[in-house]
Amino acid sequence: MKILVLHRVPYPKIEYHRGIDHDVHDVTYFGRRPALDTLPEGLRREEVERPGLRDPYDEAVQWLDGDPRTFDRIISMSEYELLDAARLRERLGVPGAPVARVLLARDKVLMKRAVDRAGLRVPRFLPLTDFLRADGRAPWSGATVLKPHRGASSEDVVVYGDPREAYASVTGRTSGVSELDGTEVTDEAVASYEVEEFVDGPVLHFDGLVQDGRVLALTGSEYLGTCLGYAQGVPLGSFQIRLTDAAREWVARALDAVEIREGSFHLEAIRDSGGELVFLEVGNRVGGADVAATFELRTGVHLPSWELRVLLGERVAGLLPERGSARWYGWFVHPGHHLAPGVFAGFDGAEEFSADPRSVTWQEAAHGTALPDHITYGAHETPLAGIAGTGSPEETREWMARLFASLRIRTHAHEGAQV
Repeated sequence: MKILVLHRVPYPKIEYHRGIDHDVHDVTYFGRRPALDTLPEGLRREEVERPGLRDPYDEAVQWLDGDPRTFDRIISMSEYELLDAARLRERLGVPGAPVARVLLARDKVLMKRAVDRAGLRVPRFLPLTDFLRADGRAPWSGATVLKPHRGASSEDVVVYGDPREAYASVTGRTSGVSELDGTEVTDEAVASYEVEEFVDGPVLHFDGLVQDGRVLALTGSEYLGTCLGYAQGVPLGSFQIRLTDAAREWVARALDAVEIREGSFHLEAIRDSGGELVFLEVGNRVGGADVAATFELRTGVHLPSWELRVLLGERVAGLLPERGSARWYGWFVHPGHHLAPGVFAGFDGAEEFSADPRSVTWQEAAHGTALPDHITYGAHETPLAGIAGTGSPEETREWMARLFASLRIRTHAHEGAQV
């Protein structure tokens, strides 16, 4: 089989060799040089470097126009390039999810409409274009969230006290979102945002693997902190929780509504004060941070490699590992982007936790490492990332909460100057 991989996620996060036999298949990795440089030595493959000046789809078309070839599968494991892969599949007649289906699991307005039609609760929302046309009137009166349709990592997400405040901010060009605050805001920019009611409650994420529309593996987790808080410089984590039959059924209905039938999924929901699950968003990909690692520790299933087998058309039902752990795991990550430009100089309050046997992994940046200039959950980029494992969800949550309360990051802008 000839396989084209749009390669963006660093190789160690996916470990393609665990899902694709590179000695049997001809695998071409198409990506920018930093991503290609993460490919391990000794792996049989072809590398094609793209400039990174345009979308992956456009650069792939240009490459293939000059060097025509065929593929049996075109794969992306990055949320940011799923649509590019779908467009290439349609252009070249390669099997796989079409653009319309991929878009349904990428566009937050489209997915909420689909989930609402399926009878599951979603936050009330309006495309920003409709909201502005209605002079800021909305079918809710409380806290209001401004967010991009296809964003990730809570970038360009703003929370307001009510719809009136959101309207005044957007029309006054004071939202803090660059493409909405400029002197010449385009209709295209406005059309790429939405507003929705803020639903209070813990945010959960459900992760797993699906084939032919059937959920084959599933875990549930609850965030400690929020993705928006992380974007603003606050540590973030999540801990695995017990799953009810009702939650399993809810996940299956949500996935069916957005037509996620093959591969991994990362589904987020809010549990309101009455215990009802409210759909937030979903991705047809492996969750970020250490979601894949904690999933494997708990279930024995390495999501990326089993997803690759699904995407290659292999039957995996009945083949997944059946071993499970009695421990409950959680991942945690400490941001550094909010302190850039700066240099990491260590943590105060970390010693007790790094030496604790409940700390399964502890990946702390070397002193003197430059802090990232962008939001990232990657262990190779953040000041600290790790995994905790304990005897119960409650204990894992408590351990991470104490860790977050104890940590104090040290940085300096240049040698000897404290920030």
